[in-house]
Amino acid sequence: MRRTGGMRAAVAGLALIVGATPTVATAQPAAPAEAARKAARAEALRVIDGWLAGVRDFEDIPALTAGVVVGDDLVWAKGYGTLDAARKVPATPKTVYSICSISKLFTAVAVMREQEAGRLSIDQPLTSYISWAKLKPAQGDSGAITLRGLLTHSAGLPRESDFPYWIGESYPFPTQAEMRAKTPEQAALFPPGRWFQYSNLGITLAGEAVEATSGQSYAAYMQASILGPLGLKDTQPGFPTARLGKDMAVGWGARKRDGTRDLLNTFDTRGIAPAAGFTSTVEDLGRFASWQFRLARTETPEILKASTLHEMQRVQFVDPDWRTYWGLGFQVGRAGARTYVGHGGSCPGYETLLRLHMDSQTAVIVMQNTPERPGDLGAGVFGLLQKREGFAFKAPAPARDVPLEDYAGRYGGQPFAAEILVSPWAGGLAVLRLPSRSPSDDLQILKAKGGDVFLRVRQDGSEAEEVVFQRDKAGKVTGMLTFSNVRPKLP
Repeated sequence: MRRTGGMRAAVAGLALIVGATPTVATAQPAAPAEAARKAARAEALRVIDGWLAGVRDFEDIPALTAGVVVGDDLVWAKGYGTLDAARKVPATPKTVYSICSISKLFTAVAVMREQEAGRLSIDQPLTSYISWAKLKPAQGDSGAITLRGLLTHSAGLPRESDFPYWIGESYPFPTQAEMRAKTPEQAALFPPGRWFQYSNLGITLAGEAVEATSGQSYAAYMQASILGPLGLKDTQPGFPTARLGKDMAVGWGARKRDGTRDLLNTFDTRGIAPAAGFTSTVEDLGRFASWQFRLARTETPEILKASTLHEMQRVQFVDPDWRTYWGLGFQVGRAGARTYVGHGGSCPGYETLLRLHMDSQTAVIVMQNTPERPGDLGAGVFGLLQKREGFAFKAPAPARDVPLEDYAGRYGGQPFAAEILVSPWAGGLAVLRLPSRSPSDDLQILKAKGGDVFLRVRQDGSEAEEVVFQRDKAGKVTGMLTFSNVRPKLP
């Protein structure tokens, strides 16, 4: 992972632009390149804000919260919609959600911390630490189940402990004692190291190994060794039912054919907590991301050594399908030339995402209280940030001193789009039809030519058709004219 010197100053300036509180203040003016990066990111975040607001409204997601981390700072975060059953309490960056399988990252950190302490080895048989966790072996040549296999989901274990806890109204998760008693009755699906099989049971057993080697309960260990030291005050391996509808979002089911959603009952993952039991906020997951960036950047041990984190985020197992890659706890993926690490979470009524790009020290967090998958939302945020970061108009340059803010806002898009979002972009305008699930691909760019005249820019940077904004007698922009068709500006 490369070092990113000077990141703190750049991030502090960006935080001022988007309204966050910077962690570093400086009396020195930002260098021109840093100021340009701040301005570019602020423009991208403005489009992201308008786009996500549209996603929430058009898909009727009751509560949606998102954030962007750069280095040590949560540079932008916002809540959309409402978190309570009556749909009156606004969602914010402090709203608590179930983060489900993002819990696995915390368990993986705990396992690797125990290895650094010399109390376990991820390559020793699991039964060296929890003798009761002896599943019936798979048929054929079968090696030992190890913690490395559990963290990479390549140990051949079943996906779940043998209880029906995901379906129905009561979500009957087993107690720790019930899970322990049931595990020896279950059989491995296949020998270790053959195929990828995502396994909540496997990560649960990894958490059990941490209990055994540390001599503490899983919850006590996590609080004392990871959550407390990182200052994650609103993160815990449990479901704070008393906070539901106050600062924790209630969970909703999938939209039905008539457009309604069912309010779901609460759940307690109990014995499966190491795999799926945590709750958290965008702010806390931002701190968790910043810890990883800080550890990689400074190489100063904090919870873990930097070399251990690097090993966790390196590909450790590739499925024979060549599409699934996993580190030690971390999912690893590629988009274009960039490698991302992180995890998603999916529980009844909640979907969450934490995705990090370590080279640029940038992370995106998305949390919502419906089952629509947030992966494309995270990809959309990263895509818009990257598109603005690398954007430049081809010659001739856009006209200068054009009042871009006059044109910003929402325009009517019917019958082909619900709305059209217009926002300043690199001296021109960004135009995005809503709703969209691929905003960086759907984004159109307009180059200012002077007055109220713009030209659409093609993918290769060349200029295309003319777009003219109309004004009333008072000089207020009222519409956008393209090919003799006017799109009215909305209030």
